[in-house]
Amino acid sequence: MKWSDYMREYHKIEGLFKRDEISKKLIEGSYRNETVEFLKDMMWEFTEKIDGTNIRIIWDGHKVSYAGRTDKAHIPAELMNRLVELFGGEANEQIFEQNFGEKEVMLVGEGYGAKIQGCGGLYRQDQDFILFDVMIGENYQPRETVNGIAKMFNLDVVPIVLEGTIQEGIDFVKNNPKSTIGQAKMEGLVGRTKVELQDRCGNRVIVKIKVNDFKE
Repeated sequence: MKWSDYMREYHKIEGLFKRDEISKKLIEGSYRNETVEFLKDMMWEFTEKIDGTNIRIIWDGHKVSYAGRTDKAHIPAELMNRLVELFGGEANEQIFEQNFGEKEVMLVGEGYGAKIQGCGGLYRQDQDFILFDVMIGENYQPRETVNGIAKMFNLDVVPIVLEGTIQEGIDFVKNNPKSTIGQAKMEGLVGRTKVELQDRCGNRVIVKIKVNDFKE
């Protein structure tokens, strides 16, 4: 069975630290993943975490499909219309085909804007899609490939806002930064190592650092 037969779900991105089971407060310095802790002083690439709804665009080698983070997730009608505008139709199908052939491709991004989450209208007054990850076959792609695919379909890409250690990422969100888009406050950062890595369980080394986690 091919992964597109069951619309592979996009993995959850874990937070950095454990929470106290009684107080529920974040235990800063108590890492959830020992691999992340081991790599904390390496150079990480941090992109802005957009507060929206997760969207997957699936090319199965023949046609394009649309889904949320899970197959049961609902996509708002206005956003779906925008996705069809960006990826639907024969011309876009031919772009997928000439670049990927029968390879399976998953484009992952955030649907965001007005009426999506409480702050959506502070990003923009309409609804749109911003790309942040690409899987081709079984492999997640480097930033250069993500940028190239964004150019193919005239997409926005989540901006890199910081390159540094995990602690530098934490210090950044503690300053309650503004979003790089519109008038919204920044929700947080998504960090990954400069080279794609996995932990001993085969999970991607990728983390989120949310502003609100450090306001408790």
